[in-house]
Amino acid sequence: MTAPVPPLQLSQRWHYAKEQAISFLMQQAVENPQVISLAAGLVDADSLPVAETRHACERLLADDLAARNALQYGTTAGAVRLRRQILNLFAELEGRSPADLGITPEQIVLTTGSQQLLSIACEVLLDPGDICLVSGPTYFVFCGNLNGVGAEPIVIPADEHGMDTDKLESALQILEQAGQLSRVKLIYSVSYYENPSGICLADERRKRIVELARKYSKSHRICVLEDAAYRELRYDGPAHPSIWGYDATRSSVLYTQTFSKSFSPGVRIGFAVLPADLVKPVCDRKGNEDFGSPNFNQHLLAMVLESGEYRSHVDQVCAAYRAKRDAMLAAASEFFSDLEGVSWVRPHGGLYVWMSLPAHIHTGFSSELFRTAVAEGVMYVPGELSYAGPRESVPRNQMRLSFGVQGVDGIREGMQRLARAVRKIMSGR
Repeated sequence: MTAPVPPLQLSQRWHYAKEQAISFLMQQAVENPQVISLAAGLVDADSLPVAETRHACERLLADDLAARNALQYGTTAGAVRLRRQILNLFAELEGRSPADLGITPEQIVLTTGSQQLLSIACEVLLDPGDICLVSGPTYFVFCGNLNGVGAEPIVIPADEHGMDTDKLESALQILEQAGQLSRVKLIYSVSYYENPSGICLADERRKRIVELARKYSKSHRICVLEDAAYRELRYDGPAHPSIWGYDATRSSVLYTQTFSKSFSPGVRIGFAVLPADLVKPVCDRKGNEDFGSPNFNQHLLAMVLESGEYRSHVDQVCAAYRAKRDAMLAAASEFFSDLEGVSWVRPHGGLYVWMSLPAHIHTGFSSELFRTAVAEGVMYVPGELSYAGPRESVPRNQMRLSFGVQGVDGIREGMQRLARAVRKIMSGR
């Protein structure tokens, strides 16, 4: 007779991280293939760099020595060849020469997309019970990273200019008065065309976030984690300086960016620009996970950057997304403008339009609207997922709409279906 199998004892960290919303959204997409997804944050398949990647692979594999080097293990921090190219790219984005940045390639760490850096930063900087200040709304997967290490998020309200830095300072003052400032370790900001809201953080607030982090770094350093995943997806509007650029000492801001949106998510390469004394802690933790992100992909991307094809590809990507953004905004105006209490943000870049409904219309997974929308053949991301903290205290009438995957016709049809669902709920049918 076989002995009974004892129950599996899972870790506390699993309990922190369970029930991720992204899993539910993926399940819904698989189970409802006829539904037009305005939820998926995937990139436009037609814009993926097939020709550029083929050219880079051909050049890389044509040299046996270079090919073997690329096919071998790399280093935890990443290929020096690519890190030097990224230093040049970063300098271009900052409007400076590489020599004027005040950093070296050794302060650049290559990651498996920028998401890996978000995760590692939480693991390196936050213990259970520590505090991270985030805007409301914010990138909902990062909220999962905070949950995964047992950290406490404190939500700072945002407006059309991003995180409200007056309210950020008020929160820091309250924590200090309560004797809790020692728990504050991190401020997180999606600085460009935020996922989910599409809002760009105002320049004066970028500077003030750095000033506040330094002002309240009394017993220890409070760091700023700048998530610039969408920086290169700018379609119009001003070019903004990074938060990192306001950190004159290069000691407070961790900057992360990814090539998933601007080049290819399948290549899975991102990078971090780190304070010098954080490079080893980040690499120590990263080394426990992977010994380094995919080495072949790093050399392939270095080829693309060296050839000059990267910049022309980014221009093509931005042109494609600009047309899609315009299609979604036109459809919003066509199908929603006569609905009282409905509004949306016009983003200057990124992949998302943020829509708000009348306060009494809930948009969550269990809401009547979500069920009605799926029945109409369209899906969105409920806005409440993008707020950290208890669900009962967050707005429940918002939604994130993505224009990344669908073509122009699919966007218009999806928005029409969504408007039908909203009208049914508003009319009580």
